Amino acid sequence: MSTEARAHVIVKGLVQGVFFRAFTREVASSLGLKGWVRNLWDGSVEAVLEGPKDRIELALERLKEGPPSARVQELQCQWEAPKGEFSDFSIRY
Repeated sequence: MSTEARAHVIVKGLVQGVFFRAFTREVASSLGLKGWVRNLWDGSVEAVLEGPKDRIELALERLKEGPPSARVQELQCQWEAPKGEFSDFSIRY
């Protein structure tokens, strides 16, 4: 079993207005991850993912691809200690 982890992610590129947040929620939920995703003022998307580290790594690979109309240029990930503060994965506005 993989150890619990937390990833704070910033995704840059054409990632707003292309269903990226919904895509992120779908990926995270399908992998049993918890956390949130939101758009940032600069056109990037920010997310926090918590759960088994191997599942977070799978999610990050999917986020690098993005939904069909997205064009991911860069994905930054900072690993942190999990806090266990989430009950599900949500889109923040």
